[in-house]
Amino acid sequence: MGFGHGHGHAGPTTGTAGYAYRKRMAVVLGIIVAITAVQVVGAWLSGSMALLADAAHSLTDGTGVAVALIATIIAARPPSAKRTFGLQRVEILAAMTNALVVGVVAILVMIGGVRRLFSPGEIESGVMLAAAAVGLVGNLVSLFILRRGQKDSLNVRGAYLEVLGDMLGSVAVVTAALVIMATGFLRADAIASILIGLMILPRAWMLLRDVLNVLLEATPRGVDLDEVRQHMMNVPGIVDVHDLHAWTITSGVPVLSAHVVVDEVELADCGNDSILDGLHQCLAGHFDIEHSTFQIEPRGHVDHEYANHE
Repeated sequence: MGFGHGHGHAGPTTGTAGYAYRKRMAVVLGIIVAITAVQVVGAWLSGSMALLADAAHSLTDGTGVAVALIATIIAARPPSAKRTFGLQRVEILAAMTNALVVGVVAILVMIGGVRRLFSPGEIESGVMLAAAAVGLVGNLVSLFILRRGQKDSLNVRGAYLEVLGDMLGSVAVVTAALVIMATGFLRADAIASILIGLMILPRAWMLLRDVLNVLLEATPRGVDLDEVRQHMMNVPGIVDVHDLHAWTITSGVPVLSAHVVVDEVELADCGNDSILDGLHQCLAGHFDIEHSTFQIEPRGHVDHEYANHE
């Protein structure tokens, strides 16, 4: 005897967590395109490898933000009979693509920096400084725009981390330009490009790790299943909880399912609505899980199930 019950799923009117920040991401994309253009021209005029590396990084950021923006729009499409959760996982796939591309760019940047370290060329430090300063200001504005959304969506976080890495790259280029202007030490340009690569790699790994946790349906961060089970057991009428699972469809959409054992008296009295409402209120109030599915069953039913998970 089983009953399903669910509340609060993302639909066409609510969208995913990242969908709410699509306009901000569009503004950031415009800023990144402008920064990239300035840096490419600046690198060509100055001969700076670090500025070219930062331009390549900005181009990657722009591509990542564009993919993320498109993904948030696609992910907001309503569910269908063939895709019961819609296309919400597109956000996660976009974040994974960002992480992989950024990691490759970091390696290429470091290779170029090492080559320039052994063969430094002439650099127009004034042009280099001006272009890097434009990039720095643009990145600071972009970070301010995305600062709130990166806490709610992996996709927005991916864009935020890309801009953060680019900002740190701009700081490195500005520093290198100042060093060259003051001392004439041309290898500062190569060192800056290598540092940019080293700054990019860790954030690419952190984003990829979070994406893999979602794709592997790991328990959402901050959710303790033992604590969840105990809270559920405190709902009147419940005598046991098993086959408890919690995972994430996409950022901001945690889901949970469980088999809930109740007294025969509760089943006979049709008290399921009060039990289900109590379970939902418990999970939504304590664990921020609004989409939940429960199978209500009598004692001993677990013995007839083909498989169960404690």
